[in-house]
Amino acid sequence: MLGIDKIDLKSLAKQLMGKKKLYWISFIIGVVSGLAALILKKLIHFIGEQLVGHFVTTDENFLYLAFPLIGITITVLIIRYFIKDDIGHGVAKILSSISNNKGKIKSHNSFSSMITSSFTIGFGGSVGAEAPVVLTGASIGANLARFFKLGHADVILMIGCGATGAIAGIFKAPIAGIVFTLEVLMLDLTMASLVPLLISGITAAVISVYFMGDVSLFKFNLIHAFQADQVPFYIALGIFAGFVSLYFTRVAMWVEQVMKGIEKQWLRMVYGGIALGVLIFLFPPLWGEGYTSINKVFNELGLELLDNSLFYGLRDNPWFFVVFLVLLLGFKVIAMAVTTASGGIGGIFAPTLFVGAIGGYFMAFFMNLVFGLNLPLDNFALAGMGAMMAGVMHAPLLGIFLTAEITGGYELFFPLIIASLVAYITIIRFEQHSIYTKRLAHDGKLVTHHKDKAVLHFMEVQDLIETDFEIISPEATLGDLTKSISKSKRDLFPVVDTNGVMCGMIKMNDIRDIVFNQDLYEKVFVKDLMYMPEYFISPKDTMHVVAEKFETSGRFNLAVIDEGKYIGFISRAKVFSNYRKTVRIFSQD
Repeated sequence: MLGIDKIDLKSLAKQLMGKKKLYWISFIIGVVSGLAALILKKLIHFIGEQLVGHFVTTDENFLYLAFPLIGITITVLIIRYFIKDDIGHGVAKILSSISNNKGKIKSHNSFSSMITSSFTIGFGGSVGAEAPVVLTGASIGANLARFFKLGHADVILMIGCGATGAIAGIFKAPIAGIVFTLEVLMLDLTMASLVPLLISGITAAVISVYFMGDVSLFKFNLIHAFQADQVPFYIALGIFAGFVSLYFTRVAMWVEQVMKGIEKQWLRMVYGGIALGVLIFLFPPLWGEGYTSINKVFNELGLELLDNSLFYGLRDNPWFFVVFLVLLLGFKVIAMAVTTASGGIGGIFAPTLFVGAIGGYFMAFFMNLVFGLNLPLDNFALAGMGAMMAGVMHAPLLGIFLTAEITGGYELFFPLIIASLVAYITIIRFEQHSIYTKRLAHDGKLVTHHKDKAVLHFMEVQDLIETDFEIISPEATLGDLTKSISKSKRDLFPVVDTNGVMCGMIKMNDIRDIVFNQDLYEKVFVKDLMYMPEYFISPKDTMHVVAEKFETSGRFNLAVIDEGKYIGFISRAKVFSNYRKTVRIFSQD
């Protein structure tokens, strides 16, 4: 009994030391990812301020036509001659890494996305800094985990810590960072995973607050309290946001597909840069992240969206303003897609928040104008942000908590919940996958959002092959086969020629009626008894394919054949046993 207690105490001490190590690593990840978010925000603000900070409000400025092309050109040159790797679509790359590369993220991603996105966005690229910094944080987490030689499950957890720290740092929103990791990256929530995520998230947020103050990202002051009789209008806003999210997803992917049709990179860069410059010249709110515009609609300064544009003189015409808002909604998505498709680096977070705020503001403004209502424009803008996040990213909790944290609009939890849930329910009827997962799902490479696939993905065919089967030649007699049966513990016998090629197999059940007939021992040959299995496994098959073959065939054992040559067998029992073992590893608490 004393010995058992000692073993238990030893095991407990080892577990505690392991958790302590994870906590320290997650703390380091929180510090580094928080600093990365801070540096990126400062770089973007500095570049943008130097370029457009002096523009006169009442005049259009033709420099809008040139700056985006310059920024994209600088980005493309850095990627081509220094980084020499694809670093676009940051969140999708993280999902791909978890799904298809066992959490391996190249070390250059710890800084490359930050540098390139600062030029893209600083020069007006109509994208956000969040996806690049999330990839940065995830890379920091992945590479630190491998440096400390953590197991696979912990590597994935540290990737989540990096993503959490990045979101928490850039938005000063630790809860949103955790929700993003759980809802978008689909990491399982256990107490073992929650604590490191909390450590990274709160550490990054504290660093951000220390250097940038505790003021919310968006200056939202609650003037109009939520009223229950407005619920139908928030439901309508959710439906509207759901359809706008559908437009957002499909148009963004369509524009990228069209741009990919331009084979030469420099032509894509030029065409995209010029198109983006024209869009920003006509609609200046499309410049950069668009957070300045969101602050305007939150503070009853919506008409200032016409500043620096050709349409400044029409700001007093409410019907033109309605049209202008609709055009902003439509062209923001195109501007975002053109930015990334032409070579710029950035994400969809900021464009989603922008479209949500403008969409909510537009809906309330339009209904007030047409029906003489008195809907609060700022409240609907805020709810629209949450609804668009829920729709585009298929993440209603993220939409609710991120919007509440970055605006301080906790008093509007009810409308946030209503609009976000309705938007999610609306889009899910038309689009099964979010903009992040659609490409991977189309290629059959998405496993993070399917738990069975996720477990199967991390099982190896080579680890399951059993080779303790008695091999027999096709020229052998029934007597030779009988001798093999007497030595074997199996009821399957692979028939293999002198070159190692599998010619067929024999099942004990198929020869049970003749195996003891000695008169046939020298008359009947193995080649007359064997059959070639309809289903077999290649060493190159994924475990998902292996599982499908077992399901389709109904067999308990399948031969492994590599270009005709016999390797061994895989049993259904071995697959199931290994599956349960892998589940335990990923579910350890």
